[in-house]
Amino acid sequence: MEKAFHGRTMATPFGNRQSQGAGRFRAAGVGFCACSYNNLEAIRTLARYNKNVVAVMLEIVQGEGGINIADIDFQRGLRALCDDRGWLLICDEVQCGMGRTGTWFAFQHAGIRPDVVTLAKGLGGGVPIGACLAAGQAKGLFKPGNHGSTFGGNPLATTAALTTIEVIENDRLIEHALIVGASIREGLAQALAGCAGIVEIRGQGLMIGIELDRECGELVTRGLTAGLLINVTAEKVVRLLPALTLGADEAQELVSRLARLLRDFLAVP
Repeated sequence: MEKAFHGRTMATPFGNRQSQGAGRFRAAGVGFCACSYNNLEAIRTLARYNKNVVAVMLEIVQGEGGINIADIDFQRGLRALCDDRGWLLICDEVQCGMGRTGTWFAFQHAGIRPDVVTLAKGLGGGVPIGACLAAGQAKGLFKPGNHGSTFGGNPLATTAALTTIEVIENDRLIEHALIVGASIREGLAQALAGCAGIVEIRGQGLMIGIELDRECGELVTRGLTAGLLINVTAEKVVRLLPALTLGADEAQELVSRLARLLRDFLAVP
């Protein structure tokens, strides 16, 4: 999808020269076609002119792309299209998975089931780990030895992942993400009401974006002096990915400091 971001680790297979399994991933970095997000007809049109399509890959919530959320109807239509065409549906949940949007996986909001789901980051609670889940047509395609990951299955990483899952479940952090995330978005909407330069406040759970009408990368540095750890993606979107354990009082402090920071920034011609 346009504005997609799927990581930085696809290059090394091109340097592999051993015969066993080398062909499986040598062309892994080529062959992608770009389509506009939330546009099912664009994908149908592409498929009419490209008979080589075998899968569709997307983030249900685009993080680096600016907190863009896939419409429920788009997700369901995409699942039906993939079923009809025999394509795999691949959901990259590295940023939006593991409870961040108020469900274990962001695709659950639409009630669909992908064939492949990629996970990392939040899965290990800070310890590096990567995981690839397969179901449907994709189940069983990878055999032992076909592929691997340095941090994918070692004892430390998997113990961290299991512990993270336990804490999310036991502390009900998924429900917490829904409540606190809604509180932050509502608080920002009130605090920034009538503020010229705010295009949109959007998000799901604790994955929030504030789009401005101008580039705002310097807010990252300004935020540090204000005691805020924020990011800017797509040049104009302030991205918030707070810890799932963020308390209600901390959320209100975030709203207060960030609203003040944005108002001061936007007040400058």
